[in-house]
Amino acid sequence: VNLSAVRLRLMLGIAIGVGAAVAVSGAIGFVGLIVPHLLRPFTDRAPSSLLLPSALGGGALLCAADIAVRLIPTSDIELRLGVLTALLGVPIFVYHLARERRLW
Repeated sequence: VNLSAVRLRLMLGIAIGVGAAVAVSGAIGFVGLIVPHLLRPFTDRAPSSLLLPSALGGGALLCAADIAVRLIPTSDIELRLGVLTALLGVPIFVYHLARERRLW
């Protein structure tokens, strides 16, 4: 088995699946992907202990992003909430991807 080819195919498949899920669910789904990664260092990394902080953190992040979208001055149209959450989430995922790549 060519391990590097399997890893590449697996990574592409997961990226396409996550991208499709976010495209269908929108900004709320993206927040659901961001917040557990942000809060994991503050818990014992067990999924059961991460559930409640993720729910509260997701609500707080979405409220803060909504307030920021309303306060950021734009020329004609209001900035979309999904754009702001993507600007927050993409660097987090790139960081995690680069960190996991080093572990391979």
